[in-house]
Amino acid sequence: MATAAPAASSLSHATIIPPQPHPKPSSTTTLSFRSISRAPTKFPFKLPSSSPSPLRRLSATHNNNNISSSSPPPATTFHGLCYVVSDNIDTDQIIPAEHLTLVPSNPDEYRKLGSFALIGLPSAYPIRFVDPGEFRSKYSIIIAGDNFGCGSSREHAPVALGASGVKAVVAESYARIFFRNSVATGEVYPLESEVRVCDECNTGDVVTVELAENLLINHTTGKEYRLKPIGDAGPVIEAGGIFAYARQTGMISSSPVSA
Repeated sequence: MATAAPAASSLSHATIIPPQPHPKPSSTTTLSFRSISRAPTKFPFKLPSSSPSPLRRLSATHNNNNISSSSPPPATTFHGLCYVVSDNIDTDQIIPAEHLTLVPSNPDEYRKLGSFALIGLPSAYPIRFVDPGEFRSKYSIIIAGDNFGCGSSREHAPVALGASGVKAVVAESYARIFFRNSVATGEVYPLESEVRVCDECNTGDVVTVELAENLLINHTTGKEYRLKPIGDAGPVIEAGGIFAYARQTGMISSSPVSA
């Protein structure tokens, strides 16, 4: 016996649900920094200075409009005098607490921060990093030992160094918070040496940092030292800090936020 067809009245009440598209996964870009583990800092921009830099940038070839988190370090060379310190240089020696009231976003106060860079060093360092009455140092590269930038997490530390004219620090190792703040502010390149360079250099030696070749050259002694690659942090510093980098790569809007 044949099966009867369903009544038309029952079909008229059926609800047809069209297939729903799968939600698109959110598109996010993750920056991988070896020593960066906290939120962005308060001072993400390269602030202006009215004084000329004692450092000569020999070459810089990069495209700020086409930077990715996997980009190689920018082909940048720094050349100048070095200032040598030893181990455990803390942030209070880099910029003492009484100067933390200075606001880096104010150009005049930014310059003042530079004049106080490394003023907290003990008497074991008889040569002043910044000469009295000056805002900028004649030493554009710092060579340090172990655990540079330890102590409190003040962002003023790399900002003060950058304001004084420092372009790179070459250390045996860093405190994680100083490394992160250096990248986030874009003020200085925190480079790590493969050997203990601070025992083989003297303050006033003429040195060159070759970022593309991961090389430190001491022209005074004739020695060369391998540096560890800066990695993903390089393009961020070159851009001027984490927020500037995010705008250049389209991770955040480059349009100003209306009040």
